[in-house]
Amino acid sequence: MHAQNQSLLDALNACIASCEHCATACLQEPNVQMMARCIQLDRDCADICALTARLLARGSEHAQHLLRECAEVCKACGDECEKHAAHMEHCRECAEACRRCEEACRQAVSVTA
Repeated sequence: MHAQNQSLLDALNACIASCEHCATACLQEPNVQMMARCIQLDRDCADICALTARLLARGSEHAQHLLRECAEVCKACGDECEKHAAHMEHCRECAEACRRCEEACRQAVSVTA
């Protein structure tokens, strides 16, 4: 189970790291209020990815339920970060990680569906 999910776990963990980094960097921006939605989605995305990764790693039957939600939150976070990507490198990197994770989650759902 673990070996077949390794690329998905890698995408989830990379997304967690990027979202945490992005939220922290957004808090350092001069206009933090403008970044509030980005910070909120970064935190939500990191949390859902972490929970999904934990359930997936332990082989929980409930991991499959979370994959769809995880893909949805990754998409929302990626969309928001994309809005700031031209001016903020941390948002660009986060958007890319979110897109990769969204795709990995969607592929995992289609494989098990």
